[in-house]
Amino acid sequence: MIVGLDMGGTHIDAVIIKNDKIINTVKKPTDKDNLFESIWSTLEELLKDYNKSKIKRINLSTTISTNAIVENTTSPVGMIIQSGPGLPQDFLACGDENVFISGYIDHRGTVVENWNPKEVKEALNIFKDKNIDSLAIVTKFSVRNPKHELEIKEMVQSSKIFSNITLGHTVSGKLNFPRRVYTSYLNSAVYDTFNNFSNNIKKSMEREGINAPIYILKADGGTMNLYTAEEKPVETILSGPAASFMGINAMLSSNEDAILLDIGGTTTDIFFLADGVPLFEPLGIQIDKYKTLVRAIYSISIGLGGDSSIDIKDGTIKIGPKRKGFAYAYGGPSPTPTDAMIALGLMEGNKEKAYEAMEILGNKLNISKKEMPDLILNTMANMIKNKVDEILNKINSQPVYTIKELLYGKQIEPKLINIIGGPAKVLAPILEKKFQLPCYYPDKYEVANAVGAALAKPTTEINMLVDTAKGILTVPELNIYEKINKNYTLEDAKKRALELVKKSAINLGATEEEIEAEITEESSFNMVRGFFTSGKNMRIKAQVKPGLICDLRGDSND
Repeated sequence: MIVGLDMGGTHIDAVIIKNDKIINTVKKPTDKDNLFESIWSTLEELLKDYNKSKIKRINLSTTISTNAIVENTTSPVGMIIQSGPGLPQDFLACGDENVFISGYIDHRGTVVENWNPKEVKEALNIFKDKNIDSLAIVTKFSVRNPKHELEIKEMVQSSKIFSNITLGHTVSGKLNFPRRVYTSYLNSAVYDTFNNFSNNIKKSMEREGINAPIYILKADGGTMNLYTAEEKPVETILSGPAASFMGINAMLSSNEDAILLDIGGTTTDIFFLADGVPLFEPLGIQIDKYKTLVRAIYSISIGLGGDSSIDIKDGTIKIGPKRKGFAYAYGGPSPTPTDAMIALGLMEGNKEKAYEAMEILGNKLNISKKEMPDLILNTMANMIKNKVDEILNKINSQPVYTIKELLYGKQIEPKLINIIGGPAKVLAPILEKKFQLPCYYPDKYEVANAVGAALAKPTTEINMLVDTAKGILTVPELNIYEKINKNYTLEDAKKRALELVKKSAINLGATEEEIEAEITEESSFNMVRGFFTSGKNMRIKAQVKPGLICDLRGDSND
């Protein structure tokens, strides 16, 4: 049995999949004041009639880290940043205290100027005085040579001030220094929050006698084991949209250009396929105001869902972006699209209360309560279409990056819409008319994101640099800095990259048969000194493709 659980802003969805079929589902409201208890009570209900010893794995997508950022409850972080010459420092400041130190390593990994221990000691005194116990150390070309980051870490560890320390070269092998600074900051900022959550999960599982391994969904649609997630919690941010995408992909596969929608209670997540392949963020996602190096499926989230609050302003309907609570028909404070669906008899609920909500809105527009539900759902569909059109215009004006490759000159021209989430069945025919495209939803549309979480498999990416003049091969994400001979070739490098990326995936919990490793980027050029070639510089990027553990059986589309 595989268990999948997706924690959304409104509901927690959970499924059990056995022999490629869904055998049990649970959907419960999210208690935002106690997210751990929400998850645990959902798992208890899901598993109560099943043999827990038969669980092979539990895959979770969680908003724990995202919520900490959105609600500004992250830990204060001290930043030690070595930016080197020629770069303004102000825009790099992101921690609660930022200390810029001297020293410099150049782009080939050569130490030009050593760091100053006195400056680091002064930084520690500042952090200690302000009770800052989360730290990130980032030096500019640390992916080429992490010497300064490692030496500074060794020094500060002896102070025993910090509960966690993030080193810049461990968050990604990509070069972008500002994004590395922000990614390191966010990793330390959410470290304690995520580790508190994971410790509670582990204790509860031990108490209940569940020995199955736990995996956490990443923003790129892959999974990582809980141990890795504890070290790199920044990768868990936006795991919710990733679960949505994987769920749609699992239940409604396509080889066409397509629009994918997950319409939940609080938000609508929008994705796109290019010839059946998901669009990707080429550099990394933006989290809050910070651009990061976190790999992610391209997605846009808008504050529009079944429980979005509806107001009338200047004679027009305004839906969202806030959710003030449950629908009016369920005792909530204000009318919502869910009330419109209940009033039309398309969802179960207190119809009398739903009509009361429609009457409140109708009186402000001088129309009858019977006309309001259609007006609300049409407005909702128009809002989705306008946003999709806006995003498509933006995507089609720039290079299209997919999880496989960069598609030069590709224009996304959707041929269909695949939709999941609670309102999917009701909105599908309305969206079909608005877009003039066929709109499909699966049988279990209401828990599809939990299916996506359950079936996601581990994935990873590495960035390799080979410098034959210096005789060194580096893979920063794996802390690999090894010597090579001067005759090392591009073929040698590609072979080594595939070996390493497979090994990395196995360490994340993948099995040999799950791994699809590939080279996604490769380049090699001669380095010339004087009139002679001194060596070759090779850059290789390899990945294990995100994908599904298995195809579901017995599902059909409407």
